[in-house]
Amino acid sequence: MTVSEFPAPPIDLPDGDMHRRQIAISVNQMLTGKSNNVIDLTLTASAASTTITDARIGINTALLFMPTTANASAEIGAGTIYVSQSNRVNGSVAVTHANNSQTDRTFKVILVG
Repeated sequence: MTVSEFPAPPIDLPDGDMHRRQIAISVNQMLTGKSNNVIDLTLTASAASTTITDARIGINTALLFMPTTANASAEIGAGTIYVSQSNRVNGSVAVTHANNSQTDRTFKVILVG
C-alpha cells in the first residue's frame, strides 16, 4: 500500500507568517482533493479476505474502492467485495472478496472518516 504525501503544517511555528502560509497551502491542497487519504490495495490471491492495516482506519471509516485493473473491476461487478462491520477495528479492516488465484485485482481505496 502506498500513501500520497502532502505535508501537513506543524501545530506551531515561531514565524507566524510562515505558519499561516503553510496552513493556507494545506487548506488549498485539501480543497483540490489532496488530502492524504488514498491507498493502493491488491487483493490477496487464493484467499477470501485481505487485511488493510492503517492508523487512519477507525470502526466507522468508509472505504471507497476504485478498480485499476479489469479483474478488480470484475470483482466489483460480481458484488463479491465488501467490508462488514464485524471486520472493523481501530487501525485495520478485513476486506472480504472472492477466493481466486488472480494477482492483479488492484484498487485505489479512499479512506473517509
